Amino acid sequence: MRHAIALALAVGVTVGAQSPAPQWPQFRGPSGQGLSDASGLPLEWSESRNVAWKVPVPGRGWSSPVVGGGRVWLTTAVQNKGEASLRLLAFDADTGREALNVELFHIWRDDFSTNAKNSNATPTPILDGDRVYVHFGASGTAAVTTDGRMVWKARLPQNTQHGQGGSPVLAGGLLIINCDGFDDPYVIALDAATGKTKWRQARRAPTSQAYSTPLVIHAADRDQVISVGASFTSSFDLATGRELWRVGYRDGFSNVPRPVFAHGLVFIATGFQQPTLMAVRADGSGDVTRTHVAWTLARGAPLTPSPIVVGDEIYVMSDHGILQCLDARSGKTYWVQRLEGAFAASPIFADGRIYFLSEDGVTTVIAPGVEFKPLARSAIDGETLASIAVANQSLFIRSATHLYRIGTK
Repeated sequence: MRHAIALALAVGVTVGAQSPAPQWPQFRGPSGQGLSDASGLPLEWSESRNVAWKVPVPGRGWSSPVVGGGRVWLTTAVQNKGEASLRLLAFDADTGREALNVELFHIWRDDFSTNAKNSNATPTPILDGDRVYVHFGASGTAAVTTDGRMVWKARLPQNTQHGQGGSPVLAGGLLIINCDGFDDPYVIALDAATGKTKWRQARRAPTSQAYSTPLVIHAADRDQVISVGASFTSSFDLATGRELWRVGYRDGFSNVPRPVFAHGLVFIATGFQQPTLMAVRADGSGDVTRTHVAWTLARGAPLTPSPIVVGDEIYVMSDHGILQCLDARSGKTYWVQRLEGAFAASPIFADGRIYFLSEDGVTTVIAPGVEFKPLARSAIDGETLASIAVANQSLFIRSATHLYRIGTK
């Protein structure tokens, strides 16, 4: 029961989160924090068991699936010699049939160099009514109707080493994007209706190589945009972009995990070279590095997977498979376990269970709590870096080549 209550609170504190309907509208779900109130999900599966459908996905992309309006949405980059077509795809959620495949932007070889574990279609789309918002980094950002018609498009300058990783967030009629890179890093809020800039804030650091997705929360009677960058994380006022507070971490950069928020604390991964997880109280003003850091985790912090809070505990998965359960308020460690494989996808909580997907297609399911209780271990074929989506009593998993609906119905 306490986990169900915690989920309701988590969904409620995230500004712009949609009601807990059977859909998954953005990266990490309705709250942006990997939490779902779904039930009736499969516990175990394989290539020959509990796969409702499996369909090939053209091109290469690591955007996570989003689900709404009876469709599953992805982006992809279809490369052909020296060029690439950046596309939006939709599949019928019941059958897996391709329902939409439309090119939104076109790029050339000089534009599509990425890290081996990244792609030119890594940011996850956002669903909102009859609109789909997509972001391909400096290659293009757009609002598209659900029948594939372009509403507006924009190009946001961004000079990155490894391509774009972070997804946008939609809140208060604004599409908010971290645009971090080697020079002139900034955070921008676009009018979701028109694509025009509503506010833009430069990063304090002269360079800000980072790949994180913002999180919008309501805390201390303020709507806050929590934006993780190199050296600093800032909280911006949602409506105006004014910086409310910031917390620093020496030499942190290339941050990937999306922050999470619970119990009045924002949990932030500081990035390379030595990752740390920081729990920061969200009611500060100005530089809060010395005043509002409640606790830190220096060993086993993630470089890539986002943490997840379920009830009073936070679960932290390192890239190398070290899973820890800690008290979210104090940082006290309850248990540490090694799971097989490497991890990039962010975990989800659904149907009273926590799902951890490895890069090798293996999902380990555990029961939440202060004792480690493994429940199941299931596998599909292929590489899996995208995060799981939950809808319609099913799990939607993207591999390097296919999209799966895992479910019994």
